[in-house]
Formats: sequence, structure tokens, C-alpha cells
Amino acid sequence: MNQVSDYVDILIVLPFYLGYLWAADKFCKKFLGAFPKREWLFLILSFCGWLLKNILCQLYAVPYIFGALSAHIGFLALVLFLFQSEWEKKILAASLLMITARLAAAFCDSFLSCLALLYLHIVKKIPEPFFTDLESGLVSGIGYGFAIWVVSRMSGQLEPVFRGKRKKWYVMLAVPLLAIVTVYEVAGWGASNGIMVRSGGSMGLYYDQIFSHVGFLVLTLLSMSAAGVYVFGMNRFYLEQEKSGRYHSQIAVYKMLAEQHRHSERLRHDMKNHIIALSALARNKEWEKIDKYLKSMEDIALDAGVDMTGNKAVDALLYQKKRQAQEEGIRWECDVQIPRECCINEFDLCVLFGNLLDNALEACERMRRDECRFIHIQAKSVKKCFLIEVRNSMDRTEQFTEGFTNKEDSQEHGIGLLNVGDVVHGYDGVLNAEAENGIFLISVLMPFPDAAHDIKTAV
Repeated sequence: MNQVSDYVDILIVLPFYLGYLWAADKFCKKFLGAFPKREWLFLILSFCGWLLKNILCQLYAVPYIFGALSAHIGFLALVLFLFQSEWEKKILAASLLMITARLAAAFCDSFLSCLALLYLHIVKKIPEPFFTDLESGLVSGIGYGFAIWVVSRMSGQLEPVFRGKRKKWYVMLAVPLLAIVTVYEVAGWGASNGIMVRSGGSMGLYYDQIFSHVGFLVLTLLSMSAAGVYVFGMNRFYLEQEKSGRYHSQIAVYKMLAEQHRHSERLRHDMKNHIIALSALARNKEWEKIDKYLKSMEDIALDAGVDMTGNKAVDALLYQKKRQAQEEGIRWECDVQIPRECCINEFDLCVLFGNLLDNALEACERMRRDECRFIHIQAKSVKKCFLIEVRNSMDRTEQFTEGFTNKEDSQEHGIGLLNVGDVVHGYDGVLNAEAENGIFLISVLMPFPDAAHDIKTAV
């Protein structure tokens, strides 16, 4: 009986920790993917490792810091070997789970301990209250219950963090999180060896416990705040840098397209002179010169069937995207008319059309060639607003969530739509995107200056 009572705190925490492992397993499957044959191994091995660590610490008085760090290392190893995705992303996932479990459980533990000590001292009139193993186990179990809730909430917020980043970025994000966990475990080791925040020795053990728990409560709050600001701040910084880089690269592309279009216009204008020159070379049978002449014209020639939108830069852009679609065997339909009264400048128009069509082309290219692949784009005036709609086919297995799909290759994932959103919001417009039955539809509506206040009733 005494042997069972020695492990009562472990028995109480056990179901709560199993719940945490279930939440961690679900988290990893969502962001990393699991191997079918290893689906249950993570839960089984994690639980057995935790149970073995606690029993060994109880039997042989293993130092706290050794047990804690070995548990973290074992957890990291299981995530690395039992889930899919890149190892850098797996390190980040394991780091987030470790810091969440440690800090959330410690925060709840310290908070409840303070409340319990105050209750026992003030209400029950116990001068120097202590927790039994049963009470300690219950507090720790509730702490893991709180960690389960935090992990579940965190899963919904971290979608952008795990999408579209370079591999080294995941490691850079994970290292400070692991450092915070290590520092906190060192602090816990100090507490387990009697190093507490004391009242000065004159106020008694009760106040020493209160001050110690409050100290850990403050440390936990600061650590959680630092980790949250760091993770989401770094994600925002990365997206801003990627947007800026892609935005500036698009400037060069659109300038090139406009220049190409001007060359083509000059070619058409001088076509009569070119025909005269070629005729003279043909009469003299100078075939090599004719060949070189034709090749020089071919480099700047523009298809006579280019979509005429009313804007030369957009014409050149649409021509390039149409040619790309035709090379991939993607059905192309285009009906774009840019009104004269449109207040959107030429470069912003190219940002809109370029990014929307790039996303559509990427979605079609990820489909099999034997599937029906199409892109349909239209743009026109609608009740004093400029409307752009792009409809394209997509893989039915992909899911669209807040600007992201679940495609694998990801460095510029979602950045295009962020640039589109910046342009749209700059003109007080609205952007809507939806995916259903293998069709992706994105709509952009931007008012003309005198209709900006009436955009919600425009369509």
C-alpha cells in the first residue's frame, strides 16, 4: 500500500498527460504528416518514456535537470523519426510543443498553488500549509489539462508559420524556443533543490512558498510573452521581406514586358520597311542574311492575337501568361476590358493580374495533364467599380485557408495573394477567394474615386 501511495501523484497526472500526448500527436499530424505504419508509435513510446522517467526519478532520486532534459531530448527524437516533412520543420514543431507544455503547465501549476496556499492559510487557518502527493498530482494534472487547451488553440493560429518558409528559417525560429525551455528547466532544478524566492527569512515558510510561486508565475508569463512575440513577430517579418522581394522583382518583369511591347509596336510600324528589305535580300539570294534578319525580328515579335485590354503593359503581361498556359496545355479564356476612367495605375494593374494569374497557373500545373485544366479571367466596369475575376481549376485534394493551400513546395507560398491584398486595400477595395468542387475563384472589386463610399452595394 505504501508503495502505491509513493506513486499517487504519477497516477493522477497519467490521464492528463495522455490527453496532452493526444493533442501533441494531432498537432504534429496536422503540420508534419504521419507515416501510416507508425501512427500509434508516437503515443505509445512517448507515454512509456514519460512513465519510465518518472518511476526512475522516484526510485533512484535522479537529478531533476537530468530527467527533464532527457525527456525533452527523447520527445524531440520521437518527433524527428515518427513524422514526415523536413527535419527543420519537425524541430520547430517539437520546440513549440515542448515550450507550450512546459510553460502552460507551469503557469497553471503556480497559479493554482498560490490560490490553494492562500485558501489553506486564510480560510483554513493553517500557519504553514503543505501539499500532499494527492494535491500536488491534481494540480499538475490540471496544468497538463491547461496545456491541452493551449495546444488546441495554438494549432489554429500557427498555420501561416508552417507554410511557405525556407528550411533554415524553421531552425532559426526553433533555437531560441529551445533555449527558453532549457533556462526554465534550470530554474525548475533550482527550485527542486530548495532555491526559492524567499521573504528574507523572517516571514516563515508559508510566505517563502508564496513568493516562490509568484516568482515562477512572473517568469512563466514573461517567457510565454517572449515566445509568442518572437514566433509571430518573426513570421510577420518574414512575410514582409518576401512580399518586398517579390514586389521588386515584379517591377523588373513588368518593365521588361512594357519594353517588349514597345519593341513590338515599333516592329509593326516598320513592317513595310522590313518587307522591302527582305524582298531585296531574297532577290539577291542572300539566304544567310535573310535567316539572321528573321531571327532578329522573331525575338521581339508579339502574337497578333494578343488580348487587347486598353492598357499596353497589361496586354504584354496577358500575352506572356497566355503563352505559358498554352505551353502547359491549359485552356485559356480571357475577357479583359480596362475602362478609361479606371484610376488604378499601370504598375498596380500588373501586380494584380500578374499575381492572380501566377496563382492560377501554379494551381493548374499541380494537376495531372489528363485532367480538365482551365483559366478564365475577366475584368470590366460594374456600377462605378472595377471588377476582376479569375476562375481556375485546382486539385480537388487541396484545401484553401486564408490565402494558403496545402501545396508542398512553398517558398513563395501565399506571398502573391498578400501583394494583391495590399494593392486592393490601397484602393479601398475588397478581395474574396473561395474554392469548391475543384474550382478556385478569386474576385477583386475596387471603386472609382467618386464611388469609394458605395462599394458594398456595387454588385
